[in-house]
Amino acid sequence: MRWRLRALSVLGAGLRMPSGARGRALQDGLSGTGGTAPAPDRHRPSPGRGRGDTVRAWTELFRVSALFSVPGDALAGAAAVGRSPGRGTALAIGASLCLYEAGMALNDWADREEDAVDRPHRPIPSGRISPPAALGAAGVLTAAGLALAARAGRPALAVATGLAATVWAYDLHLKHTKAGPAAMAAARTLDLLLGATASVAAGARGGAAARGSAPVVPGAADNVAAPAHPARGPLTALPAALVLGAHTYGVTAVSRHEAQGGSTAVPLAVLATTAGLGAAVLTAGRAARTRGPEPGAGGVGAMGPGEHRTTRPHQLTPTDLLLTTFTPADLLLTAFTGAYLRTAGPPLLHAALNPSPPLTQRAVGGGIRAMIPLQAALATRAGAPGSGLAVMALVPLARSLARKVSPT
Repeated sequence: MRWRLRALSVLGAGLRMPSGARGRALQDGLSGTGGTAPAPDRHRPSPGRGRGDTVRAWTELFRVSALFSVPGDALAGAAAVGRSPGRGTALAIGASLCLYEAGMALNDWADREEDAVDRPHRPIPSGRISPPAALGAAGVLTAAGLALAARAGRPALAVATGLAATVWAYDLHLKHTKAGPAAMAAARTLDLLLGATASVAAGARGGAAARGSAPVVPGAADNVAAPAHPARGPLTALPAALVLGAHTYGVTAVSRHEAQGGSTAVPLAVLATTAGLGAAVLTAGRAARTRGPEPGAGGVGAMGPGEHRTTRPHQLTPTDLLLTTFTPADLLLTAFTGAYLRTAGPPLLHAALNPSPPLTQRAVGGGIRAMIPLQAALATRAGAPGSGLAVMALVPLARSLARKVSPT
């Protein structure tokens, strides 16, 4: 009899659950995306909770398992403008992490009344974290993020200010409007541009310092040192930022149904968009490597002084195309893009076939985790496979922590 009851409970997790707060609480417990199963005393703080419970509550509020999807924005942005990760990139990562967590805390503060019905086990409605504490954390983290961006230069501060304003506008108002997905997409787009802007500013500052300290030889024709990288502004990263923004738009559109479920068309549309983005990243990456490095571009494979390009894209032979198609960078790009599709695709398909809240929440979690291989693919496509590998190293950490703390 015991094994029959267990089989029935497993099958019931994939079916439509009862409506109302009680049904939604049961859904969260079965799906494993809402932490531990809600208990009757979750609605009021318990005097017996210790330091470990407090840490657990804050990790749930900040959704720390989703935090690993943030550093890849800055690394992909730096790669898109042809910069190696440096001080500016590190400052952009720090600013992004602070602003991301500020948005998480502010999100739960703004949704505290709604969560009391839909997700009573969340830290604020359960009484484990007070609303003023969550709002204060959001304010402190926002200030810290802007301060870190300011260290990277005024252009980076300007982008970070726009990012912070977008995050606050989304959490306080836009999330409940039709502009919600677009606001979230704009936030991710700005986050990648923040990495690009900070990296360019730091690189320009370092180049100016190097030129200022270089000895000048009277009569020498090459006193003006050429920059280590071609002049590429932050807007060069806009195509990569828009790809990440489009993916974020889809994930946010699906997340709007994660509490009640019931949408089949949205997961299907986002699944098609995901496939299109993967194909676009692969196609653009192969085209870029077929053309080869631009004249004067720095990095591995660039032409040295006195070398002249004699082969144009239209003069490439089939053998040249074959060799450029199967370079190690292309293999990495294909692997990263495949990981992106594998992480985001199946949960979306399952949510489309059975639009229950648990499967919809899993689709949202898969979309969040899929940002990491997408960022790795964007960095590799821009000619920085090392950054791509560094980003992909975050996947096991994100996957392990997601088993303990839900990213949604």
